[in-house]
Amino acid sequence: MTDRVVVGRVGRAHGLDGSFVVEQASDDPRWFAVGSTLIVGGETAEVVATKVAGGRPVIRLDRDASPRAAIEVERALLPATEEGEFYVFELIGLEVVEETGRSLGRVVNVAPGVANDALELEDGAMLPLVEDCVRDVDLAARRILVAPGFSDPP
Repeated sequence: MTDRVVVGRVGRAHGLDGSFVVEQASDDPRWFAVGSTLIVGGETAEVVATKVAGGRPVIRLDRDASPRAAIEVERALLPATEEGEFYVFELIGLEVVEETGRSLGRVVNVAPGVANDALELEDGAMLPLVEDCVRDVDLAARRILVAPGFSDPP
């Protein structure tokens, strides 16, 4: 795990003053508030103007930013999670193993769903993020233990 977390990417320009749309923006608006300190393209930047356009944040920084550059924050600034709660970035890359010992692969995405989110594995398999399926998430061991029967056998 890194000490930084991506909260968005520099998107297309919005106006002529250096503002840009934040692509893949975090749902937490405080990252894009005036006065916030971000790490953009590896360098510290301060948000000097902000607004919402088309439901997406539009910000201007105190310096130029390269298109598609990652917008990051220090991991230590994230709010603590409750027991049994995880950030999506913490689940990406974890190995998924059935209680039988069969490895199902690694998590490449957490897809939002209407009823529940789903773990997307590298082979395209989707496993529901529900208690009946996910038995344990062990961040230290980088492993998610799941019940059998939620994935097609190889």
